Amino acid sequence: MAEDNVKAQMRKGILEYCILAILSREDSYAPKIIAELKEAEMIVVEGTLYPILTRQKNSGLLTYRWEESPQGPPRKYYTLTDKGRDYLKTLDEAWDELVGQIQVIRHGK
Repeated sequence: MAEDNVKAQMRKGILEYCILAILSREDSYAPKIIAELKEAEMIVVEGTLYPILTRQKNSGLLTYRWEESPQGPPRKYYTLTDKGRDYLKTLDEAWDELVGQIQVIRHGK
């Protein structure tokens, strides 16, 4: 498996977590979320974001509202719900546990 493919698969696996983490800091709209993910080198294809946002909304993790934009059409702002915040907390704990397990594997006990 090529190195780029491995990296892409690893990023894809944690993208939902990253989106929730971004939205935990502030409400945001898709192009801004994409920009943050690109800046962190976590997303390559923009079309990846929209199905995840839809899935998270349908799962009750997010809601959205429309706001007027001074630079064009209204923007859809996404907001974490209480369920989304609880789920993010669960993912934070799982992430910390996973990082610890990987450290043990990489460096021994």
